[in-house]
Amino acid sequence: MSEVTCIDAKLASSMLPKRKEDGHKGTFGKLLIVGGAVGYTGAPYLAAEAAVHSGCGLVYLGVPKCIWQIEAVKCTSSMPFPLPDEGGMLCEASYGAVADKLSGCDVLALGPGLGRSRGAEKLVSLLLDFAAQSVVLDADGINALAGNPGLLKSRRGRVTVLTPHEAEFSRLSGLPLERIVRGDRCALARSFAAEYGCVLVLKGHRTVVALPDGQVFVNTCGGSALSRGGSGDVLTGLIASLLCQGASARDAACCGVFLHARAGDLLAQQQTSYCVTPSALIEQGFPPAFGELLV
Repeated sequence: MSEVTCIDAKLASSMLPKRKEDGHKGTFGKLLIVGGAVGYTGAPYLAAEAAVHSGCGLVYLGVPKCIWQIEAVKCTSSMPFPLPDEGGMLCEASYGAVADKLSGCDVLALGPGLGRSRGAEKLVSLLLDFAAQSVVLDADGINALAGNPGLLKSRRGRVTVLTPHEAEFSRLSGLPLERIVRGDRCALARSFAAEYGCVLVLKGHRTVVALPDGQVFVNTCGGSALSRGGSGDVLTGLIASLLCQGASARDAACCGVFLHARAGDLLAQQQTSYCVTPSALIEQGFPPAFGELLV
């Protein structure tokens, strides 16, 4: 079996993109987040907040028209805009407006709170084919490919980062959940990343990051403070933000995973793992976690 590298503070620090003191908002990248649905208004908001609070220059948030006002009230540092929807979810009719906005952005984060429908599945397929930019695919963006991961092969040569938890990975890969939970997660992640030409972030205790070239990294921190809805959306925004700031796919995934977990650990020391919320993770956990890497 090939070597597995542990992600620790030293490695994560070397992967954190540097900040230019004379930089401006355009220097640090433009991110487009697409997601949200009726009943899932928190997920896109958390992804956007995580991106803003981790250094991204400009964050746009495309959501269904029916929830746009909610996002507009919540978001003060990112820029929500309404998209055509069907049954409270984004659909194929959203594609043109998303493609237009994406043409001026550096990275697409697709999936937080997207919901599951035929229209959403079609939108994901169209955007994966269209986007020359780096794509971070999460949550229902991943579920949209369930049973058809071959769509990822068309993106070889373009950066695609997938961030599934074990159940999502089971649906995506067709592998039994028990095999993923009990088996060799590093080997399974390595095989999938190599076959489909993507960076796979297999979330869970000791999150695994697998690259298309066979490299595998395992995170060394993180605990149950992150075990609540919304934590994954925070990670999506964080990884996408680091990509926007110039990190490679490898560095953005590994550094993002470490910072996310370390922020949870630090906050749990103050609030206990019972009480940490995704919003607190962003606002109170990110600053000391980033600070440790800058020492």
